[in-house]
Amino acid sequence: MNNRVKEVRTARGMTQSELAGKIQVSRQTIYAIESSKYVPSVVLALKIAAIFETTADALFDLEDSDWK
Repeated sequence: MNNRVKEVRTARGMTQSELAGKIQVSRQTIYAIESSKYVPSVVLALKIAAIFETTADALFDLEDSDWK
């Protein structure tokens, strides 16, 4: 799964720690999501989208390999 979390977060001048605090996860979780080492739950993806006032679709999209 591709994501634009880091791009959107940095464009808004927000640190990983700040985002983590807002959605009550660890900074390491944000790092793992941004580096595509961890796929967030639907709830977590929706929380991140809400913080950035956008949709989950705007932040996350499927890769071809996700369909296999």
